[in-house]
Amino acid sequence: MKILTTWLRALLPDLPVDDHQLAEDLTLRGIAVEGIHDLGPGNGSLFEMDITTNRVDAMNHYGVAREAAAIYDLTLAPGSAPLPQAQATSEPLSVRIEAQDACGRFTARVLRGIAIKIGVPAGPIGSYAARMFKLLEQKQISNAVDATNFAWLAMGQPTHAFDLDKIEGGIVVRRARKGEKLRTLDGVERTLDPEDLIVADHAKPLALAGVMGGWDTMITPGTTNVLVEAAWFEPTAVRRTARRHGLHTDASHRFERGADFNAAPLASDIVSAIILESGGHIEGELVDVKVPAIEARTANRPTIALALNEVHRLLGTTVDPGGITATAVEAVLQALGCKLNAGLAPLTWKVTLPSWRLDLEREIDLIEEVARVYGYNQFANTLPAFAGAVLELPNAPAETALRRMLLAAGFHEAISSTFASASDAALCAPQPGLVVPLGNPLSEEAGVMRPSLVPGMLSMIAGNLHRDVDDVRLFELGAVFSGSTEKVDERPALSIGAAGNAAHAGPHQAPRALDFYDLKGVIEQLLSRFRTKSVYFDSFPPESGITPAWLHPYRAARIVVEGSTMGWFGQLHPREATARKLKEAVLVGEVYVDRLLNLPLAKPAVREISRFQPVRRDFSLVVPQTVHWADLDATLASLASSGLPELIDWRVREVLRDLKSASPTAEYSMLLGTTFQAADRTLRDEELQSFTQRIVEAVSSTGARLRS
Repeated sequence: MKILTTWLRALLPDLPVDDHQLAEDLTLRGIAVEGIHDLGPGNGSLFEMDITTNRVDAMNHYGVAREAAAIYDLTLAPGSAPLPQAQATSEPLSVRIEAQDACGRFTARVLRGIAIKIGVPAGPIGSYAARMFKLLEQKQISNAVDATNFAWLAMGQPTHAFDLDKIEGGIVVRRARKGEKLRTLDGVERTLDPEDLIVADHAKPLALAGVMGGWDTMITPGTTNVLVEAAWFEPTAVRRTARRHGLHTDASHRFERGADFNAAPLASDIVSAIILESGGHIEGELVDVKVPAIEARTANRPTIALALNEVHRLLGTTVDPGGITATAVEAVLQALGCKLNAGLAPLTWKVTLPSWRLDLEREIDLIEEVARVYGYNQFANTLPAFAGAVLELPNAPAETALRRMLLAAGFHEAISSTFASASDAALCAPQPGLVVPLGNPLSEEAGVMRPSLVPGMLSMIAGNLHRDVDDVRLFELGAVFSGSTEKVDERPALSIGAAGNAAHAGPHQAPRALDFYDLKGVIEQLLSRFRTKSVYFDSFPPESGITPAWLHPYRAARIVVEGSTMGWFGQLHPREATARKLKEAVLVGEVYVDRLLNLPLAKPAVREISRFQPVRRDFSLVVPQTVHWADLDATLASLASSGLPELIDWRVREVLRDLKSASPTAEYSMLLGTTFQAADRTLRDEELQSFTQRIVEAVSSTGARLRS
């Protein structure tokens, strides 16, 4: 937003500070000035301002002047534009609002006998507007169009001028009818949607309400009669119409954020005054049609009770020993447009809200306004009071354990956008069809709530690899969303991504690229932090359609814990890697943390180190092809826990297998290493012989046998 200090000083001749101090004071109070440009002697400065979306009232010169008046305790004269006496008419223009949920007010004024000229005219208002346009480098089109531009620059109210002679009958504000077409001012013929809010006459559409006027009724050099329109349109209706047609205009920008319900008559006066400086007259009085229900929730909202002691309680101590007085509160709120009446109790008020501040809804909003204008730098530095204790969330220990384990494994925590594109959501959603769309998406790439963390992880990995980061290891612990717009289900999830070389290559070894089993090892470490009875990984043939579409069909696995699917991991599908221009193999996985957090954390078991000598025994076994190490491991673990506590370690030393043999009766050789140790004695030979026999009996139960 561009604001001229020359314009501000015309509204406030007694401004006591220079432009740079004014910019600093406005910024301190939330009306941010991001840049100051000197326009030369006598022309003041140009402020480049960043006005937040909730402060549409400050997106104009009068609104910024109102803020300055409140800061410096100045009087800001109300806006006005004197008009000549209107000529009587026997047939006033007909205006009807059919879409009463989307249009709260519509004003129309008829001007006849006017002359269309290039640029604003040379009258008092027109000359001033011409100078401001020149300083703003605002293109001048014609006196009628420039008048509407001047109105929104001055007071933020969009208006529009129609060629009256091209209007058939009266004005109707309604929804479009299916199949209706409208050629807008940009020359594009648009097919209207039944949900579009339009301004029409009795025969055809004239404009997209609050967005853009129509081509057929635009002002031309031959126009002699003009209809000046100033209205209030409901923000959601304007936003949906603008998005549907891919339009974003100065008018829609303001209407989408909530315009001032009471601004339309004054804006109409300003536009009419400028046009009439080139000649012509007003026919009939201003036609002003209101919808009482919308007026009640915008301009005539209920009063808000405000108490001075609540101001003191929430804002605390000020630098000034006198603190915030009742007089200071009244001065601030009245300068911002509020009306104050005494409340039932002493030092309380009933505050009537201004029509242009739709963001004020509660007592705390008024207190914030007092603090903002009073100056945040005027409050003493104090610590907030606190009573009680910090309460840890139920899942905090488990989430902390996950983070620590991944950080120890060399991963870095990252945060991606909560939104995703519809295509990414369809690709990665664990439950197809349960994607939550946004009502007002920022872009197509952020059109839905993310149903999975995978799209964000892939974007972050791609961003690193495309910027010459060789080794990438990231994880994200965040929320994912499913359901519908009526009911949204939010749950936690964990995504892991990696690309590059393995970190454990030795000094004399060539770097090895990360593979599927590296990621599997990380997943196993994660699961080891929880107490589980059953953990396994499985995969499915590509034709089954079970494996997620973002994973490689032959390099992917499902995580199953306690019989429930806990997530998926593997190598990124080559199709998706190509689409994201990734040449390296990318490993990615997602864990359904909401299910994992239902499991208790594993508690570390600590035992005293024995002072007695451990004894190692190796067993040369012949094992059937159908028997896996997991079977032997479980058998030996059961033996150690139930009857042989001296068995403290067992592991595979060697495996000899004929990989060419596919016979189900084939066998392979295994060298099993065991370690025995007692906590209270040195083991004797006869004990070791007994232990050896029990090991042989245990492995025999699986089908393995001792080599003879």
